[in-house]
Amino acid sequence: MTQKRGQLTERIKKESLHLLGYEIGVTELRLMPYVIYVVMNEHKIDPLRIDQEEKDILFDWKTAGYINGGIDKFQITPEFWDICCKIIYLGYVDIDEHVTARNGRNGI
Repeated sequence: MTQKRGQLTERIKKESLHLLGYEIGVTELRLMPYVIYVVMNEHKIDPLRIDQEEKDILFDWKTAGYINGGIDKFQITPEFWDICCKIIYLGYVDIDEHVTARNGRNGI
């Protein structure tokens, strides 16, 4: 079965546990592409594009040291950039598990 883009799967949970020390939820998975977009472009979080749950996640990431600055000067650490890219890859790019198995890869 092919997963849908942005679907939280067991391999994403396993990878996030390995990389972050906990299993992410679907909201975190879907927030990561926006975070990458922001740091690649204006470095400014649009408060109208995030809800309270996402604000809480950003607060948790800031507390953990993954992000710096505030809404207007938003930055992430190189480590968190790598983590987000790996998780986004599993959730949005490498979504055909049959291709993964055929190519001999097991996640990232």
